[in-house]
Amino acid sequence: MTRNPISYFEIPVTDMPRAMAFYSAVFGYSFERETIDGYDMALFPADPDGHGASGALAKGDVYVPSRNGTLPYLTVESIEATLARATARNATILYPKKDIGAPGFVAEIEDSEGNRIALFERRD
Repeated sequence: MTRNPISYFEIPVTDMPRAMAFYSAVFGYSFERETIDGYDMALFPADPDGHGASGALAKGDVYVPSRNGTLPYLTVESIEATLARATARNATILYPKKDIGAPGFVAEIEDSEGNRIALFERRD
């Protein structure tokens, strides 16, 4: 069986409670909080039998939020609704909703910590 190459990701944060509140309000995620290898982590929901990757919000000396670097794409039901919830939480829209053809739509925001996060909405 061929697998997707990405299995896990970590999004750097400086204020874990603020970041958890942002991702919960904007995306509806609930988190499991753990300390892993001495770092504060809030684990995104994961289905071991599901498709795609899961990850964590991660706080520690090696985690520096940034608009530069790897860009995670989070799948959402509605980009418009997600952008509305994000801006209500003071997020900045970096790239407005764009139709990318057959796959669907994309947009980008800056999260509560200063990270660039992309949104993906499938075309049904």
